[in-house]
Amino acid sequence: MERLPDILNSIPYLLQGAALTVAVAFIALTAGLVIGLPLALMRVYGNKLAAGFAAAYSTVLRGLPSLVVLFILFYGIPPLIGLRDLSAFWAGCIALGVCSSAYQMELLRGAIQSVGSGQMMAARAMGMTHGQAVIHIILPQALRAAIPSWSNEAAVVMKDSSLVYAVGLAELLRRSQQVAARTHQFFIVYFLCGIIYFVLTFSTNRGLDLLENKLRLPSVLEEH
Repeated sequence: MERLPDILNSIPYLLQGAALTVAVAFIALTAGLVIGLPLALMRVYGNKLAAGFAAAYSTVLRGLPSLVVLFILFYGIPPLIGLRDLSAFWAGCIALGVCSSAYQMELLRGAIQSVGSGQMMAARAMGMTHGQAVIHIILPQALRAAIPSWSNEAAVVMKDSSLVYAVGLAELLRRSQQVAARTHQFFIVYFLCGIIYFVLTFSTNRGLDLLENKLRLPSVLEEH
């Protein structure tokens, strides 16, 4: 325990790594949503070719470990397209975002399909085009319904962000490894690392729970 002061002095260093972890997870989740939402719409409303492409995309990406995708992107892609290298930060963000997009596509597809078909028929009867009905009627309800599942995906991506240590990014796990190696207090340092990950994940899920409650549409029973 004589090295405890060293560990305490390393907490700001670990928190800086935690900030990188949050940044990677946030960008990856955003990228996954940007990619996954159009794919979900293709899967539900697209023609046979578009729906088949979206289904194949989902099957392939969900069948690959995120670490393999990260290694392909970091080590394999740059030489093929003439880049000298790709930063570990952006490789992690893109790789995790692409992997997350396949899962987000599926949860968004389920949320879209959970909206009753009568909503679309009513919108069309009011003179909306199909696209207008999807944007203004279907998606607002579907995105609300997707929040609980999206909260689970956010927790997964937050934890999977630790994978980017494998390509050298000094995020929370790599910094914990460095501190543990220097202080030789492996249990304490990794336990502290686990606590930080738990706080990040719990805070993310709690925030999304609050968002879900705020955006929840009142039911007929709740109104009366």
